[in-house]
Amino acid sequence: MENTKPCKLLVTGGLGFIGSNFVRYMLNKYPDYELVNLDKVTYAGIPENLADVEADPRYRFVKGDITDEQTVNRIFEAGVDAVINFAAETHVDRSISNPSQFVITDVYGTYVLLEAARKFGVKRFIQISTDEVYGEAIDSPCLETGPLMPKSPYAASKAGADRLAYSYFTTFEVPVVITRCGNNFGPYQYPEKLISLLITNAIEDKPLPIYGDGQNRRDWIYVTDHCRALDTILHAEGIAGEVFNVGARQERTNLEIAHLILELLGKPRQLLTFVTDRPGHVRRHAVDVEKIKQKLGWQADTSFETGMQLTLQWYKEHQAWWRNIKTGEFLAYYRKHYGLN
Repeated sequence: MENTKPCKLLVTGGLGFIGSNFVRYMLNKYPDYELVNLDKVTYAGIPENLADVEADPRYRFVKGDITDEQTVNRIFEAGVDAVINFAAETHVDRSISNPSQFVITDVYGTYVLLEAARKFGVKRFIQISTDEVYGEAIDSPCLETGPLMPKSPYAASKAGADRLAYSYFTTFEVPVVITRCGNNFGPYQYPEKLISLLITNAIEDKPLPIYGDGQNRRDWIYVTDHCRALDTILHAEGIAGEVFNVGARQERTNLEIAHLILELLGKPRQLLTFVTDRPGHVRRHAVDVEKIKQKLGWQADTSFETGMQLTLQWYKEHQAWWRNIKTGEFLAYYRKHYGLN
């Protein structure tokens, strides 16, 4: 995307974990940019995530669904230079119990955005995909050219959106770039995800649920590093139609993470509680990140240990935020999936 200012970005799902961190990052870095945040405000889209930027004249929030063509078209009619599509249902566990919403939001919603981008024209459309689309990383980290073998309804819906976005590049010349990132962690992550759940449970002296034997392994990246990667991709020239893996080469097992959290918080290992594994649980996710390093000069610069210290500190200092979440619907979901109170 040509780096002409001022620039107007449409960020979808900007009240979510990664989206809110990205909005804040971009507003802090680019004083001349304007951001429109389109968010449905689902259970994981939390207005408080961006309360500190609500009064910024460069930021505008629109409550709406990416599947709503009228709402989407109105935003594009007002002018959009680039789209960063975070909006999605994202939790694997929830996709197992309710796949339909994942297909509707992740696939059809992406279609609506792509149609608007084709109709009104944009300089860049970043489709936020995931390393989940590859399925198992059996012998080595997955390459961008590797086969897509999604193992959950969530991963399949993201793979569908990923390939749909690519088709809009090849067929309609929409300047799409697809990113497939590893597991993120950091501030404002909804406490159903592994690290945020284990941290908040440990602070509360509640059991830390671990699926199966705890040896499932993921590549973890601190959320600010992911935001930097997206910033780099947003402004890079000559990359339309390409796919970039984003990761930090920091693989950890679920059990290793649980042990570290308990150690850093000074909590006993007796809090570890092994629960029945979920269906189709991928043993290892990891992505090869040589392409983005060689082609765009980006690499993660936050170590897992530093990122974990920052994350722990944030959750200790923002207990009102997550304690308010861990009630009602969250508790019903938690008891259903883990059999714990």
